[in-house]
Parts: sequence; C-alpha cells; structure tokens
Amino acid sequence: QVQLVESGGGLVQAGGSLRLSCAASGRPFSRYAMGWFRQAPGKEREFVASISYTGSTNYADSVKERFTISRDNAKNTVYLQMNSLKPEDTAVYYCASSTYYTGRSEGGYDYWGQGTQVTVSS
Repeated sequence: QVQLVESGGGLVQAGGSLRLSCAASGRPFSRYAMGWFRQAPGKEREFVASISYTGSTNYADSVKERFTISRDNAKNTVYLQMNSLKPEDTAVYYCASSTYYTGRSEGGYDYWGQGTQVTVSS
C-alpha cells in the first residue's frame, strides 16, 4: 500500500522560509513522479509544483522563483523549499504521486498524503 506522509509545515512570518518533506513508501519511489498541491480556506486545491522521475520540474506561476521542488531517491522523499513566503501562501499542502504525470490536474495523481498546514503571518 502506498503511503505519503508530509511534514515540515508550521507558522512563519512573511518573507520567511520553510521546507516541506514528503516521505513515500509502498512502491519504487524513483520510478514515479511527485507533486505538491495546496488548498487555502474556502478555495479549491491547486497545483504548486511537480517533479518527474528524471528530475524535470514544473511550477505554478504564483510560486516560480520562490519555491523549489526536489527529490532524494535514496531517502524516498520529495521536498518543497519555500522562500519569500507570502500570506497568500497560507494553505494545507499536500504531496501526491503519479505513474508519470507531472501536470497541474489533480486527476493525474493517484496517491495523496494527509497534508501539512503552512501559515504565513503578515
């Protein structure tokens, strides 16, 4: 059974940084694409970033130049380094896994974590 467990969320002031981690188990991590999504209160879940099994990355326009997605296949973990955080980045952040899809649609991902809360104060 595939499990994804996020960690690293918390409260940070605007302009600060956080690094989220997502530990995966249950299938060969290095062969699968990974993504990060977020859901703010009262809003739909939205794409943040993704990384293919080869390391190619894709970002939402709203986080380009501020967020970096990376993966460590030896640790079965994907990371989201978030810099220059803004209050509008406040959301529950979810990681997701897919067979090969690295696009922006939730439907392309087949396993999801439970999420970790990120709160950015102004």
